[in-house]
Amino acid sequence: MDAPLALYRRYRPETFAEVIGQEHVTDPLRHALAANRVNHAYLFSGPRGCGKTTSARILARALNCEQAPVSDPCGECQSCRDLARGGPGSVDVIEIDAASHGGVDDARDLRERAFFAPVSSRYKVYIIDEAHMVSPQGFNALLKLVEEPPPHLKFIFATTEPDKVIGTIRSRTHHYPFRLVPPKTLGDYLLQLCSAEQVTLDTAALPLVVRAGGGSVRDTLSVLDQLLGGAGPQGVTYDLAVQLLGYTPDSLLDEIVDAFAATDARTVFGVVDKVIESGQDPRRFTEDLLQRLRDLVVLRAVPTAVEVGLLDLPADRTERLQAQAAGFGPAELVRIADHIDAALTEFRGATAPRLLLELLCARILVPGADHTSEGHAARLDRIERRLDAGGAPAAPAPQPAPPAVEAQPAPPVVEVPRGTSGLETTPAPEPTPEPDPPVVEAEPEPPVVEAPRGTSGLETTPEPETTPEPETTPEPETTPEPETTPEPETTPEPETTPEPDPTPDPAAAPGSLTVADVRRLWPEVLAVVQGLRRFAWILLSQNAHVSALDGDVLTIALVNAGARESFTNSRSHEYVQKALHEVLGVSWRIETIVDPSAGDQIRPSAPAAPAEPAAPRTTGRAPDSVREAMTRPAPTREETDDAADPGDPVLQESDADIEQLLSRELGAQVIDENDPGSR
Repeated sequence: MDAPLALYRRYRPETFAEVIGQEHVTDPLRHALAANRVNHAYLFSGPRGCGKTTSARILARALNCEQAPVSDPCGECQSCRDLARGGPGSVDVIEIDAASHGGVDDARDLRERAFFAPVSSRYKVYIIDEAHMVSPQGFNALLKLVEEPPPHLKFIFATTEPDKVIGTIRSRTHHYPFRLVPPKTLGDYLLQLCSAEQVTLDTAALPLVVRAGGGSVRDTLSVLDQLLGGAGPQGVTYDLAVQLLGYTPDSLLDEIVDAFAATDARTVFGVVDKVIESGQDPRRFTEDLLQRLRDLVVLRAVPTAVEVGLLDLPADRTERLQAQAAGFGPAELVRIADHIDAALTEFRGATAPRLLLELLCARILVPGADHTSEGHAARLDRIERRLDAGGAPAAPAPQPAPPAVEAQPAPPVVEVPRGTSGLETTPAPEPTPEPDPPVVEAEPEPPVVEAPRGTSGLETTPEPETTPEPETTPEPETTPEPETTPEPETTPEPETTPEPDPTPDPAAAPGSLTVADVRRLWPEVLAVVQGLRRFAWILLSQNAHVSALDGDVLTIALVNAGARESFTNSRSHEYVQKALHEVLGVSWRIETIVDPSAGDQIRPSAPAAPAEPAAPRTTGRAPDSVREAMTRPAPTREETDDAADPGDPVLQESDADIEQLLSRELGAQVIDENDPGSR
């Protein structure tokens, strides 16, 4: 028993109605045949396997049908039976392969035979396949015959490259361009053939067959014929199609796409190793990965792409791809697809394809190395997804203006006895003035005392046990005009703050903060650190960013080991803890790591408000010998240095230094409590 013919021969169309995907060609030809308005020469062009030669045979069969003019051949007359599928053929329909008969001698021989009348049919039809292979001399030899043929002669040229057919021939023909068949139409046609062949075709394997055919009906039927020949009792399965056609399994593509979304380099390079160890072609794997990225881009842009017909995917695969598309931003997907597309050109003739594939994966995993606009957009997509996942708003909220400080009763003046080694400031929560002294008018809180660099021993620990004496009641005549807006630079340390911020941020509730909230409020934290210690502020604003938050441990990433060492040795974490306590109301432990990519993620801190001169204040008593030295105006913020810290040199422990400090920083006049005339 002879083996059956190939599928593309067994199911070759016999009428224009059976030709699929070429309605823009077959419908005009049927109308021309029915109206008997057929031209003497036609030019059919298009990709291979899309039906050019088959349509030429159907046209010749309809022209010589005994019932002509008719749109479709009857299939019953002798001419139709001779030209039918599997028929012996007709001597009046001559097919010439121009690839081997394209010379000038062949054209002259055709010209001599063309003038003879047909043997048994109405027309003598010449079908010249691969017409672009005819030499210019051969076309010139045929030019006069094609231009003015005998009434019984018809020409049909079929070619894949119509531009190579000389213009004088093209201008004398009716040109019909054929196209590739759409995947949906081709898939339905394959299911019909499998039903006729009584073979089961897995729905997951159908897209692979259509993709392998590339829109060519003949190529697709050849692929399907190969799968049908190797199919078992279960028919054409997905595993069989993947193995025979050499495509990458969906499991590997799912694994590497999920790893790209999670920035999991270990899994990514593990998939590359599986591809190489299983003997797959790295270029084919890259092509399949690009196809997957194309599907994700379409799904990300059009969530209903499957319903509207933009994608042909099974239901289970659609849900899987939608979940993968949600793990990327639009710009990030496009950037990855661009990298893969550019890498495909490098695979041609590559001697180390695995190395190229691994370098491609490395570029995808590190968007910070991409300084193009696509790379910046991809990094923004990642930041927005992380902020959305952490519950923070996508756009940073505007920073509120500092609230105005209401007038409050002035705290009692700190007593400065002689012979002490440091300066003690004791804020009293509720002053209780005696009835004898005059009532003090409401005035703002006093400015913060800051010691200049090169001094030590400045103590700001509040001591609630100290009871102010009645003689220390501030004099009303020396009270300046109260200020209503405190400056950010004079933010006191948490130990000296008499009361918390009256308008705390709602996101700063302990236990509900996320790393996204800390990053959003980080500029405010840096502003407080700037007021505490400028060195720590410079180090954090230029070399660090918030990396993670795990319970009560905040991890800060610095750009290099030197910056981390400077941060640790200078005990800057103590100032960060104080600033976090003041801004967020939390007490967290600070840990540091080295992350070279931190420089790309540093967000500029909020600019500090311009400093204003501190108002003078006279709220104490001192010996008469230092009154004149203490009455000069207070210097501005720019004229003073940063606040003292534990690493600064030791203060000169003397009364003169303390009095000068009070005069320079507060502009106050010290009154001697033992001098009755100074009251």
